[in-house]
Formats: sequence, structure tokens, C-alpha cells
Amino acid sequence: MRILVISDTHIPLTAETLPPLIEKEAKKSDCCLHAGDLISKEVLQKLSSLTKTYAVYGNMDDPELKRELPQKLIIPCEEVTIGLTHGRGSPANLIQIIQKEFAKEKKQIDIFVFGHTHSPIDREINGKIYFNPGSPTDTFFTPYRSYGILEIEGKSIKRRIIRIE
Repeated sequence: MRILVISDTHIPLTAETLPPLIEKEAKKSDCCLHAGDLISKEVLQKLSSLTKTYAVYGNMDDPELKRELPQKLIIPCEEVTIGLTHGRGSPANLIQIIQKEFAKEKKQIDIFVFGHTHSPIDREINGKIYFNPGSPTDTFFTPYRSYGILEIEGKSIKRRIIRIE
């Protein structure tokens, strides 16, 4: 299973639309995970028209999205369980905040997907993966735009952060 992972699109604040590359990747993927800060519902509608899309709300999302989307999701995928959230608070403590947010479900989750910092992260801590794709539209907190791809087969998780040039 091939999964496009994005976060912090901030449309229409940092870009007018999704980059064409993201639309192309969505069409090639079995599904898309959006880790919040879509800002407008149109982003969710566009992604959903291209592939099955799972999304959570972020701190900057408009009230309509916050009413529609959950703060976190647990998504089974093959033999892997994904925890999806946006994140909040200081980037320095973000992994600890995510661990607390999923405290009850932590044992069953194999990979935590999140956003908030706009900076990509791909780390393994105590057998758990923490994956932040960065932002495909914004370079405010990082020198480049990026997104992620997860390839899941059974219990195997291959992951890549891809820079957008």
C-alpha cells in the first residue's frame, strides 16, 4: 500500500492551491494522510477527489474544519497501525506531546504521523516511528518544502521524505 503523507498546506495563506506534484502523487497513492492545518475545506475536497483521504484538524484550521475533522485518528493499514494527529505546542517537546495524546493507544500504534513544525522528521524511538512530512507549500520554519511517502506491506514500513525543488 502506497500512502501520500502531507501536512501544513496552509491554503490559501502560503499557496493558492496544492502543488501539481502533490496532486500527481495523490493519484498514484492508495490513500493520503493529511496531518492538519489544511486551512480551507477546499483542500480536503480536492485531495478526496484524487484518492481516499484521512485528515485531522490543526491549530490554524478554520472552525468548520475543526467541527468536521477529529483531533486524532487511528488507522489500520495492512498489519500496521497508524496514529495521525497534527501536534501542538513547542517543537522541542512535540514527540512527548504526541506520546501523551496517544497514551491509551500507544502500544498498538506502529507509526505516529504528525505535522505542526513544517520541518520533516523521520525518527524511531523505542521501536515506534515518528514521521512528519514537513510542508509541501511553506518554507517559513525550514529551508525547503517536502512531503512523505509510506509504503506498507504486511508489517513492513518503508518511508521517505521527499524535498520539493
